[in-house]
Amino acid sequence: MLSGNIDFAQILMQYFCLLFSLCVHEAAHAAMANYCGDPSARLLGRMTIDPRKHIDPMGTVILPLIMMMMPGSYLFGWAKPVPFNPHNLKNFKRDPVLIALAGPASNVLIALTSAILLRVLLLLVVNEVGIPNPDIFIKLLGGMIIINIVLALFNLIPLPPLDGHHVLYYFLPQSGKEMLGKIGPFGIIIAILVLAPLLQTPMMYCFIFFLKIGAQGLVDIPQLLQIMFS
Repeated sequence: MLSGNIDFAQILMQYFCLLFSLCVHEAAHAAMANYCGDPSARLLGRMTIDPRKHIDPMGTVILPLIMMMMPGSYLFGWAKPVPFNPHNLKNFKRDPVLIALAGPASNVLIALTSAILLRVLLLLVVNEVGIPNPDIFIKLLGGMIIINIVLALFNLIPLPPLDGHHVLYYFLPQSGKEMLGKIGPFGIIIAILVLAPLLQTPMMYCFIFFLKIGAQGLVDIPQLLQIMFS
């Protein structure tokens, strides 16, 4: 998410959106792993949205807060990876893909839910139902939408340790799997510096798509964007 001038109330709201979304993302991985036969993450207490179970000091706290205070920076982060034991899975090849996709799918679901809640809120506002400080809720729901779009698309980049590499791994021959494994230590650096900037246009199109779900026929999109980022 793009940050403007430092506004600590806005930073706190954005951070809440990010932290909640990261926790749901990791809990979804844990729940899918448990469904696929491996209780490891559940036994470690990861099948919860309690932030204490998921926080990574650098990816969940330090880096996001620094980035939110830098004008023009991109807001993203990560939590502790959810472990799973492939030997416990019902389907050794398919289930890692399902576990990987559960995280981004949860982010898409949060974005969709936020868009629907935004539409309900705007319907109440348009019909002059007394909602105290509706702009705050519009900013909160807008933050939920864009942060979850960022998390979903970024995590689908097919490089380790991101979720997308499990999907790519499923389709690769053995030689390709070995090559992907060698990229591992540099995957996150490549994803952040090279591939993430290429996702800015798809992210914006997805953001506008979800905003239309929430606002079309009720409020002009430019007007809504002005409220969200003012």
